[in-house]
This record gives sequence, structure tokens and C-alpha cells, in this order.
Amino acid sequence: MAGLDPNAEWLEPDGLGGFASGTVSGARTRRYHALLLTASAPPAGRVVQVNGFDAVVVTPQGEFAISSQRYAPDVMSPDGAGRLESFEYEPWPRWRFRVGEEWVIEQELFVPPGRSSVILAWKIVAGEGAATLRVRPFFSGRDFHSLQHENEAFRFTPTRRHEAWIWHPYDGVPAVSALANGEYHAEPTWYRNFLYREEEARGLDAIEDLAAPGVFEFSLSPKRAVLAFATGAEAFAEGETAESLYATAQAAEWRRRRRFATPLHRAADAYLVKRGAGLTIVAGYPWFGDWGRDTFISLRGLCLATGRWEEARQILLAWAGLISKGMLPNRFSDHGSDPEFNSVDASLWYVIAAGDYLHATGRSPEGTRKMRAAIEAILAGYDGGTRFGIRADEDGLLRAGEPGQQLTWMDARVDGHAIAPRVGKPVEVQALWLNALAIGAGFSERWRPVLEQGRRSFEERFWHEEGGYLHDVVDCNHEPGTVDSSFRPNQIFAVGGLPLVLLPAAKARLVVDAVEGRLLTPLGLRSLAPGEPGYIGHYGGGIGERDGAYHQGTVWPWLMGAFVEAWLRVRGHSAEAKKEAAERFIMPLLAHRERAGLGHISEVADGDPPHQPAGCPFQAWSLGELLRLDPLL
Repeated sequence: MAGLDPNAEWLEPDGLGGFASGTVSGARTRRYHALLLTASAPPAGRVVQVNGFDAVVVTPQGEFAISSQRYAPDVMSPDGAGRLESFEYEPWPRWRFRVGEEWVIEQELFVPPGRSSVILAWKIVAGEGAATLRVRPFFSGRDFHSLQHENEAFRFTPTRRHEAWIWHPYDGVPAVSALANGEYHAEPTWYRNFLYREEEARGLDAIEDLAAPGVFEFSLSPKRAVLAFATGAEAFAEGETAESLYATAQAAEWRRRRRFATPLHRAADAYLVKRGAGLTIVAGYPWFGDWGRDTFISLRGLCLATGRWEEARQILLAWAGLISKGMLPNRFSDHGSDPEFNSVDASLWYVIAAGDYLHATGRSPEGTRKMRAAIEAILAGYDGGTRFGIRADEDGLLRAGEPGQQLTWMDARVDGHAIAPRVGKPVEVQALWLNALAIGAGFSERWRPVLEQGRRSFEERFWHEEGGYLHDVVDCNHEPGTVDSSFRPNQIFAVGGLPLVLLPAAKARLVVDAVEGRLLTPLGLRSLAPGEPGYIGHYGGGIGERDGAYHQGTVWPWLMGAFVEAWLRVRGHSAEAKKEAAERFIMPLLAHRERAGLGHISEVADGDPPHQPAGCPFQAWSLGELLRLDPLL
């Protein structure tokens, strides 16, 4: 399998917030691994409908499993992974299983965009004679964060509509339709005690029971076996067959995926999803929704660096209509409750992203007007004061925070306790604020005096002369003159990742060199330097342990974007520097795409070697910042 880890994960998104996902081996290790996981209110309201399947190939030599499940306490059954000869995830997941001495069976799976569905197909690629394939799907019908256990409410019996079988598993849950070119036999039963090892490792409930209504039986010779699942009782049209659906969808998907310039561009497409009549960006798979901060950081790489101007315009205009008191939401609930405005930097990142868009293209006068109005509303709200004590101070810098609130990206809490309390004037917030003011000053001279005052104050207030780097927070807890000098990566934004460099060349070089020496790893920057009080080198364990380590040394790949840009700036973007940056900083990230979330970049990694990837395996801003670096190199 070209050295792929059997536990590495593949992803097939539907462009609505739903997806199919699993592992190379086929054994599901997360509650989120599923064939059909639908967003009932895109991109939220996500429900797991079809979790997986068992598959057996029957030949004259006997029966051979080509699927694997893990059951508690730790039993693999059946043994299909042992027959796996190869796996490819481009252009979509394809497995090849050796069955007996002569037979090789290929299994493929893909998700067409814009439709909550999944299409599976099997064919014989080596061996002669007829074979029979039996596929037993496993159903739930639960919130994607939850687990199902055996109960009397599940409805096993399907109805028929045209060529489809339709299940209504529970009241209030979307129906599931299946289309196949085989026969269906009802064999209702419960399969109990599936074990999800990644959930177990995260200290969460890890045991689930799944409903198995029956078995689909196919002849594999000479035709291909096709099985499709989709959300809704009317998912398949009258006259639509499994073969026609496969032929049409497969050809269309092949053409669509070939249009992307590179595999990275294709991976970027996974995060762009519908919200209402517009678009947004999912922060990561399998568990994140669309977060404000993540959306605007990611957009610069996922859309602007890839030339997806129209998608960028739609996203920026959609979010522009959500401003409240100068703030944009940081998070939408999966269940449709009111958005949360608990971030100081999400709105500022919007200004940066919108500024980049407006600088790159002026194609839409209407869009330009709305974005400029949004920028003005954000700056005015922050300048005059808004929620959580956010307001411009007399020194031109931005103060923010109240006891009990975590407003920066380092927002982890354990039992209500802030792990990295940063109330006051955090360094990256000042970099964002001053860059946002510079963008606003391009439209209105109103912001230039505040910008000039803030730039004069920044170096004076943040420079740590003895250390040769920048303080992480000044005026801690709004106490004038106090500083937090913890060595963190946030200072890199004063030199890279944003349009303005806020330090003179000599000090900028000192910051970059210090960050490189103390925080750099092959997968990104540590969130706290080893040797600092509170440093934790391993991200793992239960919720409290993970949250406690989240910003206390854990590596964040998304920070590599700002670091590499800063590293090149202080070296003058020479050809030699670009070559060195590509080899030292970019190649390890590209290699990482084969380790965890295939084709993508993980959310975090351990601070200590060997820097094991962790957290969300498919993270938007990690991939986005890698893409944003491409034009610089």
C-alpha cells in the first residue's frame, strides 16, 4: 500500500457539510467514520445514517471477507484487512483485495458534490469465472457526535419507491434510500459492541451498536456491482438505475476532479460548503463546523491563493451580513442556536481576508462596496468599544478581554479555567489591529492617526530587550505596564503572515531566529517553548488533558504560513532562501499528507519528537496556509 498506515484516514465531502470517511484498512476507528453522514441543515445538523458495511466474496474456492470491524474488548472480525493488496485515495478511495489464489476484487467509493449520497462499486480485476458479493450495511440515524445502542424504536423494514429501498429509521431523522443492481434480502438484526479506538484514546465513549436490516447480493461477473445510498425518500428519480447513476456520476466526477490544478487544490475544495444561499468554510473534518476565525484565515489560501475569486466573494459577502456591534461570529452551533461572538480576532481576520481580496481583484463594485462597509463597521466597533471590553486604547493599541472569557485563538479551558489567559493586549491581536487599520486607512483617512499612534506604541510596548523577542501580552488583565513574556509563536505575526511588518529589520530578524530556534518543528510551530513553565510535549488523553496541552507546547501547522513568510522576508526573498525554505519547511508538510488525513494537513501534533499528528486530521487553515505559501516560493 505504498507504505500507508492502515489507520490513515480518507475523506469524501459532499459540499454541504456532510461526508463519507474511514480508514485505509476499512476498520472504523471514530464515531465519525461513516458511509453516509448528512448535513440536514447545511453545513450543520449533521446525522450519521449509514455507518459502514460487512462484505464477503463467494467463489468456488470459498467465502472471503473484504471488510474489517473492530469489536470490544479488542477483536478484529472479519479479517478483510489481511487481504488488502493496495489502496489509493486519488482521485477517490479504491481498494484491491486478493481473494483466494487467483482473484483480485477492486472496491471504489466516491461522493458526488451537492448531493447527500455515496456510491460504492466492486468489480473483478483478476481471476476468471463468476463470484457473488454479499454486502450487509450498518445503520444508525444519530447525531454525529453521539453513539447508538440497541433499542426497540429502530425500524428495520424498508419501503420501495421506483427501484430504491427506503428506510425511515427513527421519527425526526431523514430517510435513507438505497439503489443497487443486486437483490436485497431482509435479515434484521443488531450488531453489538463496535469499538472505536480513536474515541477510546480521546477518553470518550467508544462502544456502539448498529442496526443491520439485511443483505444486498450481487453477481460480480461479468458486470460491476453498484450500491448507492442517499438521504431522503425521494433521493433517486424514477427510471434511475444503479448502473446509470454510477456511469453518469463517475464520469462527471472524473472530469470535475481533473480540472483542479494540483491535488492540494482539490483537497482545498473539501472545505468550501453551502450555508443558506451562499458559501462558507468548514474548519475541519470530521467534527468542526464553520468558525469565523478559521474561515477568514483559511480563505486566503483555499480561495485567494488558488484563484477562486467568486467563491471568496460569496463567502466574504455572506459573512459581511452577520456583523453585530463591530463583531463577527466565531462559531455557529451544530443545532442552529444563536451564533457566538466570543472572539477578538475573527473580525480582524475578516478585514485581512477582505483586504487581500480587494487588493487582488476589483471585479465586483457591489461586492467592493459591501466589503468596505463591513471593514468600516468592524473598525468603528472596535475603536469605540464593543463586547468583552474590546476597544482601542490611548496608545493606539487594542485592549480586549474580561475575566472568564477566552477571546484569542488560544482559547482552551479546563473546568472553566483558562489555560492561557491573555486578557489585556495580546501581541498577534495588535498585529491584526494595525494591519486592519492600514487596510481601512486605504479607504478613509479617519483611521490613519490611530494607525500611526499604534505603530509607534507597538515596538516600544512589546519589545523584550533582554530576550530579543516580543512579549506575548502587555497590560495583562488591563493592569498598565505589566507583561507576559512567555515565549509563544504569536509574535511571528508582527513579521509575517500579514501585509505590514511592525519591526525594523534587525529586530524582525531576531524574532524570526528566536522562533526558529525554540518553536520550529517539521510540522509547524509549538504553541509554547520547551522549558517554559507549563510546557506539555504530548497532546493526548481525555478532554481535560488534551485541552490542557492544546496551547502549552502542542504544534500547530497553520502557523507555518506566517513563519515561512517572515523567514523569507528577513532574508530578502532570494532564490537561495526560497529553495532552502521549500526543502526545510514545505517538504515535511507535503510528506505529512500521507500520514494522517490523506491528502490533507492535521490540526495539531505533539510538541516533542517524533511530533505525532493529532487532533482533527483534516484541518482547513493548516492546508490553507500551506497553499498561501505557494506563490511566495
